[in-house]
Amino acid sequence: MSRPRLPLFRETVRPEWIDYNGHLSEAFYVLVFGFATDTLMERTGMDAAYRKSTGCSMYTVESHVRYLRDVPEEAQLAVLTRMLGAVGKKARFTHEMYVVTGPQAEPEADAVPVATIELLALHVDQEAGRATPFPDAVRERLTELTEQPPGWAGRSITAP
Repeated sequence: MSRPRLPLFRETVRPEWIDYNGHLSEAFYVLVFGFATDTLMERTGMDAAYRKSTGCSMYTVESHVRYLRDVPEEAQLAVLTRMLGAVGKKARFTHEMYVVTGPQAEPEADAVPVATIELLALHVDQEAGRATPFPDAVRERLTELTEQPPGWAGRSITAP
């Protein structure tokens, strides 16, 4: 039996996101990944109502982006999110960005991502200004979604 999966986050590359080289600017890869993180939060119970009622949210404290392929204007993007683990007040997850053939298309089985990001986030009590453990219900939802990390996760940048 396979694990439950988060739905793909979808976005279209806007003209104002294109840089002087005619491709998606690096900042907008991160923007799209940020929207995918927002969707992860909404789908796992950390939506606006949760933030308002608890005063808690999830803050990214570390990320590692890989820019793998150029993305043209108006490209249809699909972002696959993988939860890698949630323990105490920490969550680790990845996003893989794909160019797909239409707004509701799925990445092909052998598709190669155009970019990836690995993130470490903390569950933060915004009023106290410090990290706090996930409530059991949220941690359980995140744990239900946990998958094995893709082969590229956990790498560091190395000098030439």
